[in-house]
Amino acid sequence: MYDAEPIKAGSCSVDYDGQRVYVSELDRSLETARLIFGDRDFYRTGLINEVPLRSAFNTKRRLPTLFWYMFGRLQWFWNSKRQPETRRETLRRASEFVRVISEFDEDIAIVTHGFFMHTLILQMKQVGYKPSKNKTLFRNGEVIVMENSKKVIRC
Repeated sequence: MYDAEPIKAGSCSVDYDGQRVYVSELDRSLETARLIFGDRDFYRTGLINEVPLRSAFNTKRRLPTLFWYMFGRLQWFWNSKRQPETRRETLRRASEFVRVISEFDEDIAIVTHGFFMHTLILQMKQVGYKPSKNKTLFRNGEVIVMENSKKVIRC
């Protein structure tokens, strides 16, 4: 249901005049990108989609959403095949995206998702990018600037 919820116009603003804005394939990301950057061309890619999540086990019992989220993410962390994507696969996907964006010698912007963003930032740090904020929790619409000696990336 979250993926289908409409986007609420927030207070996120980005001072960005670059050409490349990468957006995940989720429609919410495209909607968010349009709110932030206006009507323009976006580069959509599944490489920056949110990490998929499924129930930790099958049961007919109703349990709190937080329970499912925590146990599903623990399974992801331990590379459980129960989850649609393992941590290892997410790292590989983020690494591939970092390789793609490193080919361009220009600033870029990325509209992606909170849980995936942690992995993306980790992979970017490994190749020399430095974040503007060292945090573990992000708010919706929060901007993180990643810089290296050649370019600036806004996530």
